[in-house]
Amino acid sequence: MKKILAAFLCMGMLASCGGGDSKDSGSTEMSDGTADNPVYQKGLSLVAKSDCLTCHKVEEKLTGPAYRDVANKYASMPDTIITHLAGKIRSGGNGVWGEALMTPHPAITQEDAEAMVKYIMLLKK
Repeated sequence: MKKILAAFLCMGMLASCGGGDSKDSGSTEMSDGTADNPVYQKGLSLVAKSDCLTCHKVEEKLTGPAYRDVANKYASMPDTIITHLAGKIRSGGNGVWGEALMTPHPAITQEDAEAMVKYIMLLKK
């Protein structure tokens, strides 16, 4: 009985600490209900399936900027920024966030790239 109780306590502690999930999807919990948004879910799924998380995370800069920084930088731009940024995903670029080159991703459709940008834009603070 003591072993079962100890096992439940350990599982509870792991769950409260996030469980140590080794697959970092780059996402953070959204307390405002955004995580339930279908646009958020679709974009998150597409980002998770791509190689984007090799260079980007939500909160911290890696090779490329943090998604939250991108969202904050472009938050006041018109809706046409979504098409523009989706084009940057597909064609690549450099110079906006420093000297690091963003590799092109021509296999990602314009529609999917726009869904990814819409997800990123939902991360603004």
